[in-house]
Amino acid sequence: MKRKFLVLLEMGLVLAGLVLGASAWKLNSALEQPLNLTQEQLLDVPAGATPTGTFNRLEADNTLHDAFWLRLYWRFNLAGQPLHSGEYRMTPGMTAQDLIGLWQRGEVVQYSLTLVEGWNFRQVRSALAKHEKIEQTLDGLSDSEVMAKLGHPGEFPEGRFFPDTYRFVRGMTDAQLLEKAYDRLEKVLAQEWAQRAPEVTYADPYKALIMASLIEKETGVPQERGEIAGVFVRRMKIGMPLQTDPTVIYGLGERYTGKLTRAHLREPTPYNTYTIPGLPPTPIAMVGREAIHAALHPVSGSSLYFVAKGDGSHTFSDDLDAHNNAVREYQIKRRADYRSSPAPTPAANPAAEPAAAPAQEPGSQ
Repeated sequence: MKRKFLVLLEMGLVLAGLVLGASAWKLNSALEQPLNLTQEQLLDVPAGATPTGTFNRLEADNTLHDAFWLRLYWRFNLAGQPLHSGEYRMTPGMTAQDLIGLWQRGEVVQYSLTLVEGWNFRQVRSALAKHEKIEQTLDGLSDSEVMAKLGHPGEFPEGRFFPDTYRFVRGMTDAQLLEKAYDRLEKVLAQEWAQRAPEVTYADPYKALIMASLIEKETGVPQERGEIAGVFVRRMKIGMPLQTDPTVIYGLGERYTGKLTRAHLREPTPYNTYTIPGLPPTPIAMVGREAIHAALHPVSGSSLYFVAKGDGSHTFSDDLDAHNNAVREYQIKRRADYRSSPAPTPAANPAAEPAAAPAQEPGSQ
């Protein structure tokens, strides 16, 4: 009897070993199997999806087989490991184990959207609406309704968002991306305000943001920003109108068709700095850190005028006679390749900058 028991035990152990060996072989084969792909595909894993459901879906799509063994592997080896939602890039030659590795590391496909310095809020909303990977939740809402949805009711949206390249995964909403840009602007503005030059006299950071938007629209030449800030600050100190054309254009809104006229300069709007004293009521565009820094660190000097030279830069003058001479040289006798801003880069897509207006009472351009 004892001998028979030992024989049975030995046979049981052999069978168990065979089963374990076969299971290990089957599991290894399931992990090392190449995915059935002839070209790159994106696997969309929605929020709340589980490894079990995703393996079953891939098996049903004939992308892999032996989903049972893959589920078993995840259950015993990766219990508690979250499956991050998003898109995963599957390529020919990738194995099931490679795909599981992507899941473990959360290597979801990322997309990007660039918000450009100088854009207005209308352009920002247009860029968001055109991005096919961003979930649209703001369609049909007015600007004020958008700000209320973001948790900032009553705030005017212009200039409240920071221009940058934002990376995200599929499923991010337009509102979520705007929240990121809003928070980023708040952080940068607070940092720069805390380090402002002692002589600046803005009543609050928002006034500095308004000034920064004028600087942003006037020049894309980094070394000029502080000089332009200095001109504007000196004008405000002596009660001289800022006379900056971008504010006139902003006040015209969609009526502006690319040509600024003398009549436009005389037309009273809340933003026309030829007709109103001091700063306009709100920013007129998104601003980068450099423009904010310039607004809070204006360069000292005596110049009160500047005019576009036609290559994206400006010449500065201390008095009206010198400014009128510069206007005659650079505006009336324009070069054939004249432009009022630096040469555009392929990444930027703001509305075309207008040519400087003909001088009425010569202002900042």
